[in-house]
Amino acid sequence: MRGHCLCGAIAFEVDGPAQACVVCHCESCRRQCSAPMTTYIGVLDGQWRWLGKSPKTFNSSPGVERTFCDHCGSPLSFRSKKMSNVMHFFSATMAEPEKFAPTLHVAFEEKLPWVKLADGLPTRFGPDYTKG
Repeated sequence: MRGHCLCGAIAFEVDGPAQACVVCHCESCRRQCSAPMTTYIGVLDGQWRWLGKSPKTFNSSPGVERTFCDHCGSPLSFRSKKMSNVMHFFSATMAEPEKFAPTLHVAFEEKLPWVKLADGLPTRFGPDYTKG
């Protein structure tokens, strides 16, 4: 499975299965993606790699690192110390995003009030989907 930024300067490849595919409503993800919510997949370290040029990083809050293309500005991924050993790639950057259907809404307490959902997916408060 491959993905890339808007201009194609930065690409990545995923070998292993996604640990999760979730919709995040947190303010940080909204701001990074300029969207009311975003969907990402979690991939274990060692099961993905950057191809060619590496992205730039930005520490958006303590323990959170976000990556982006320094040419076109596309957000690519984030990593959180709370969910160590997992890189989270925004599913819209994947070559075939339709293959990644979300199963959970996270950080639901930060959902914008005008967003109305009827997908029937469970919700979790806080961004960490790894907790029971």
